[in-house]
Amino acid sequence: MHELSLTRLIDAPREKLFRAWTDPALIPQWFCPPPWGVSEAHTDVRTGGSTLIVMRGPEGQEFPNRGVYLEVIPNEKIVFTDAYTEAWVPSEKPFMTGILTFEEEEGKTRYTAIVRHWTAEDLAQHEAMGFEQGWGIATDQLEALVKRI
Repeated sequence: MHELSLTRLIDAPREKLFRAWTDPALIPQWFCPPPWGVSEAHTDVRTGGSTLIVMRGPEGQEFPNRGVYLEVIPNEKIVFTDAYTEAWVPSEKPFMTGILTFEEEEGKTRYTAIVRHWTAEDLAQHEAMGFEQGWGIATDQLEALVKRI
């Protein structure tokens, strides 16, 4: 399996982490490591619903991330993929499926992000793009956000 993952114990209730991943007003506050940002976020948080998060670089370049929610269990689990865009239209080049879990652990939340790739090449590309550092910084920002909302 072509998988990358990140796990962290976060001192916040899982409802807040779920909200930060699903509320379009909160996503821009944590999703990208600086100097990148989010210029647009739309979520239809239900199984089969679509998501669009547009990442914007420091020179104004934009990278739209379109996908579909495959499974949503409020405050527990989100599974999404870029294999489809809205209304089950196949994407041009599927890259990954994300599996997010939020597990209560002694008053905190065990946050796990698993990213499964279609090919070994996709996995290598994601590593080269800085998965560990990028998702790590985003998770730091996510943790800071959920402590103040």
